Amino acid sequence: MLGLMQSQPLLISSMIDFAERHHGEGEIVSRRVEGDIHRCTYKDIAGRSRQVANALDAMKLAFGDRVATLAWNGYRHLELYFGVSGSGRVLHTLNPRLHPDQIVWIANHSEDQVLCFDMTFLPIVKAVHARCTTIKHFIALCDAASLPADSGIPGLQSYEAWMGSQASKYTWPEFDENSASSMCYTSGTTGNPKAALYSHRSTILHAWAGAMPDALNMSARDSVLPVVPMFHVNAWGLPYSAAMTGAKMVFPGPAMDGKSIFDLIESENVTFAAGVPTVWQMMLGHMQQGGLRFSTLKRTVIGGSACPPAMIAAFNDDYGVEVLHAWGMTEMSPLGTVCTLKNKHTAMDASQKMAVRIKQGRGIYGVDMKIVDDLGAELPWDGKAFGDLLVKGPWVIREYFKGEGGSPLVNGWFPTGDVATIDPDGYLQITDRSKDVIKSGGEWISSIDVENIAMAHPAVAMAACIGMKHPKWDERPVVVVVKKPGAEVSREALLAFFEGKTAKWQIPDDVIFIDAIPLGATGKMQKVKLRETLKDYQLPTA
Repeated sequence: MLGLMQSQPLLISSMIDFAERHHGEGEIVSRRVEGDIHRCTYKDIAGRSRQVANALDAMKLAFGDRVATLAWNGYRHLELYFGVSGSGRVLHTLNPRLHPDQIVWIANHSEDQVLCFDMTFLPIVKAVHARCTTIKHFIALCDAASLPADSGIPGLQSYEAWMGSQASKYTWPEFDENSASSMCYTSGTTGNPKAALYSHRSTILHAWAGAMPDALNMSARDSVLPVVPMFHVNAWGLPYSAAMTGAKMVFPGPAMDGKSIFDLIESENVTFAAGVPTVWQMMLGHMQQGGLRFSTLKRTVIGGSACPPAMIAAFNDDYGVEVLHAWGMTEMSPLGTVCTLKNKHTAMDASQKMAVRIKQGRGIYGVDMKIVDDLGAELPWDGKAFGDLLVKGPWVIREYFKGEGGSPLVNGWFPTGDVATIDPDGYLQITDRSKDVIKSGGEWISSIDVENIAMAHPAVAMAACIGMKHPKWDERPVVVVVKKPGAEVSREALLAFFEGKTAKWQIPDDVIFIDAIPLGATGKMQKVKLRETLKDYQLPTA
């Protein structure tokens, strides 16, 4: 027997319609490439999204055609989020931090038809456009007066001229909710990048779950600053959750330095911000130097890579800001877990709460997870056993675009490549990436644990732990460190700092000081490049 409820497809267009009808006055604030602060409302975004849809129709783009973006976080990018997907096309957010050759490969592989880009990235587009064989239309996200006289890009149009002449009335099409809505390529796989292809259904369910109180807890009373780029897994779904809840949106544009982010938080009464640890490190450094305080910020979600406990403590203890440690990946849309406390934790003392907060959190509704041993046998949730982490759920990838790499699933579960423990309360703790875990004398050493201890030292700005070959122990950990500006710490002092904080055999054998640790396009440390840089390094013999 089937239920007797109405059947209505879950489509992204319904989110902006809802935001317009119920939160039409809600503010969207953007720091533009032009340097000024732009203000509009959900009603404005909705009307201009419909203009985008009309403009795409005028190009005679087919259902499912890909429209690419090379853009910062801003109102025009948000209009493309809804106008492209809502009209039945697929939004493809390109990462401008990639090498131009990678951008060309990805654009050709995805068969992008249109490229919309911020003027910041004009040099990139000039360098790649002739090699992007499927792109027929280039749109600069600016007004006509800002277009260069000779861009070198045939047929280049300004966004405002392209969509501005279109009607703001548009009837959103209805179609299967499993239709593709957006795509994002991940560099976290071997070989060429592979694309996760999200559906309307998966995107809405992800946004819904992410907005829940025990996840990101978003509401119409929030002012939300996504520092995480809109080109990085759709800004963790925040633009969709914000439209769904009516939250004010504050976009930082290209100004991602600590001072600019802090100033925007204060001027726009931001209550909730989201970003990777490297961004918050810059902002906290700016605040500490100037003796600054937050007026309105209540919580921040930190993901992308493990958040050092010292950073959680700084936000919580020094500034009264709750840190929501989160974990996920491109193949998961990306949210998998968020570290919110349970009722049982509220009476605990600060140190007991911190022991929970440093974990990546518990699965949000819709995400199932398990850890398995080398033979695939499921391991207990006891907080001690660690194994390979597998996940499944309605916004977890089934296969990559065009079937690249074959089916990634193992008996219906997606292998994340992470090694983790899960405690009896369901809290996940990532101990390492499977390719980064260090095996020493038959025992495993978590590179993340070593990095977290190093990062707690007041002179350390960034730390990466890698395993180096050892004739007796197979591998031994060394910690590669970038010192804070003007700070000094010796090798001996830093190694002494580890004593009493971890088992003696887990203390690194050496400290290597360098000027900068290589970071990938999403702000994660690139340990492969680090190992290549240190390929001639020899461990101390003593």
